[in-house]
Amino acid sequence: MDEWLTEYGVTLGVGALILFMIFIVWDLARRSNAGKFGTLILYIGLAMGILGFVIKFVITYLLENAGGI
Repeated sequence: MDEWLTEYGVTLGVGALILFMIFIVWDLARRSNAGKFGTLILYIGLAMGILGFVIKFVITYLLENAGGI
């Protein structure tokens, strides 16, 4: 039970934080008058962090289920 809660709690918690960060970046871009290009750069930076989290999740899954390797 503890492992399940830890695994899914972290995944759901980070997912919720990612959604909150999307709102924060949108609000930051709007308040700072970043324009379209500035907003794009902000979202690219956020997307790189999200991609890192997804890659970590995929690598962990592949290593746990490698089986015969």
